Amino acid sequence: MIERQFSQDRLAALYDVFYPPARRDDFAFYLPLVMSARSVLDVGCGTGALLHLARDAGHPGRLCGLDPAAGMLNRARQRPDIEWVHGDLSSADWDREFDLVVMTGHAFQELVEDAEIRAALAAIRSALNDGGRFAFETRNPLVRAWEQWATQYTAEVTDAAGTIVRCDYRVEEPIEGDVVRSVSTFTSPGWDHPEVSRGSLRFVAADALSSFLAGAGLAIEAQFGDWPRTPLTDTSPEIITIARKG
Repeated sequence: MIERQFSQDRLAALYDVFYPPARRDDFAFYLPLVMSARSVLDVGCGTGALLHLARDAGHPGRLCGLDPAAGMLNRARQRPDIEWVHGDLSSADWDREFDLVVMTGHAFQELVEDAEIRAALAAIRSALNDGGRFAFETRNPLVRAWEQWATQYTAEVTDAAGTIVRCDYRVEEPIEGDVVRSVSTFTSPGWDHPEVSRGSLRFVAADALSSFLAGAGLAIEAQFGDWPRTPLTDTSPEIITIARKG
């Protein structure tokens, strides 16, 4: 168990090195939404970077991050003036407590089964105040982004201690339906073994996404195809959605 936690902490420490918050286009989109809401729940908050930015920018209200990864939350909890909850939406029981719920970093795509999506949306609707909004993104399956990931996500970085870490990213073939499975292998000269992270992401089509939201009582208020808020088209890389609780 100690070794497993060490691995979680090591990978969590690398997350913001590989994906620096200051260079994340999604944060530029979500931060104004967070700042305009009195109470915010970040589902799949990871290292808590978005909520850290909001508090640094002067958000005076309630900020809460939810994540199932203990290693990520260990990083997030370095900021004690934000509420951090270890778990996921299946264990959440908030009732009309938040004006805004966000899911960033394509966390929505980690909901692979229909039942998972429906249960998550039901929990989000329950957590929202009347008229509250849910903002999230999922990649447009028509663009087939996974075909570029081996090149896009294979990289080397230097961590805070000056250590070089390499990530080799591989998509598992064959692709089954709308679920893409991947393996990230992290190596470094000073490590005695690689760290391996596996993931499964579902690519939900726009019409299916609309159906899931409607079934949960969440009405689409706006949709965009990229972070500069370009209208959604078949060639858009993202399906960025803001939905309101009816």
